[in-house]
Amino acid sequence: MQMEWRYRPHRHFTFVRQLLFSSALMLLAVTGLFGQTNESQATHDVGAGKVLVRSKFGGQIFGFDIDQNGTEGLLSEAKTLADGNILAAVETFDQKTGKILKVVDKLESQDDFVAMGIVGSSVGLVEREHVEGGFVVKRIFHTLDPLATNKFTGLWTPPIGSKHIIMPTGVSRSQGVAKVAVFDFDNSGNFIPLVFSSDVAANTFGRVVKITDSNNFGSVPPPIAYDSKTNVAVLGGGNGCFGCRPVIGVVDLVKGTFSEFTGIGFGFINGIAIDSADGIACTTTEDDASVELYDLKKQTGFTVVLPNSGEQQFFSGADVEFDSLHKLFLIAQPNSSSSSSGSTIYVYDTKGDLQETLNGFNFSNTFNVIPTHIALHPSVRGGYVDGPDSGVSEIQSFSY
Repeated sequence: MQMEWRYRPHRHFTFVRQLLFSSALMLLAVTGLFGQTNESQATHDVGAGKVLVRSKFGGQIFGFDIDQNGTEGLLSEAKTLADGNILAAVETFDQKTGKILKVVDKLESQDDFVAMGIVGSSVGLVEREHVEGGFVVKRIFHTLDPLATNKFTGLWTPPIGSKHIIMPTGVSRSQGVAKVAVFDFDNSGNFIPLVFSSDVAANTFGRVVKITDSNNFGSVPPPIAYDSKTNVAVLGGGNGCFGCRPVIGVVDLVKGTFSEFTGIGFGFINGIAIDSADGIACTTTEDDASVELYDLKKQTGFTVVLPNSGEQQFFSGADVEFDSLHKLFLIAQPNSSSSSSGSTIYVYDTKGDLQETLNGFNFSNTFNVIPTHIALHPSVRGGYVDGPDSGVSEIQSFSY
């Protein structure tokens, strides 16, 4: 039986990009003056909020998201028990109060749950990894449709084999549109990943497209975003060498074709989001603390350096999310360059102009099983992000 990727509590799960990032922590010193630059004056209270959502049983959070069209959120947690088993649970919570509303499912075995996100119209998506003999032998994808039912309502059955894996960052989490784009990591040794679209609620799937460039997209699972206007998936790739240019993968989910172009900035792409209406993609790169904005049709773009970062890798951005209601990109920065400690979220418009700097967070990726995620609720200009507990057992509200 072949060894497979598996998410386990108290195991430091990292991608290659995170290993590069961690090594830089010992080499770089925090320099520069802290402050906010090039910002428009906010007309409302912004920044880290006081509402925290804590996992019901104190376990490490294995993925979370919030419903942009409702009042609830979704998380999974896991922790090791004294007898060696894993307590794994799926829970829903109230976005306003942070209170756990329902334990959807709870196991004490060797199995794990991973919350893959909320997609479509209020559909929760959760993976269960069934383990036998220390190996994942089956992956089951449960849906909560809608999330407010607070229970599993069906199954999602993606067209993948036993040697292919959908990573936690492999689903585009598109809300407000029927489809998502999915990246399927190849664990067979051939390193030929697949990408396809899916209407999760209907359990239907589009054409499966082979990603033929395993050097830039096969060894490290890339972040993925979905352009709902053109039905295209966009991948943030690269070969991982320090100071090298990233590579952008473009998957036409209608024609079933894959193409790529050389990006801007330096290093791995850590996060990606798309403004589908205007054909603009936004990324963060690992080596230079920069944000990149692309015209996807022209395949051109420009970079914006994160404030006070000095283009140092230590201050590089991570997750990128797009608020389609207010036309804003939100950037997670685990090591703040705008505060003397902690983490920051930057808010940019689609022209690359900094609108707000949100401080007061602590969402370092160092001990996260699942990479940092910004979950948005655009209609209330708010959301949740990992932290501040270093044990990753809680998430924190914020406003922007």
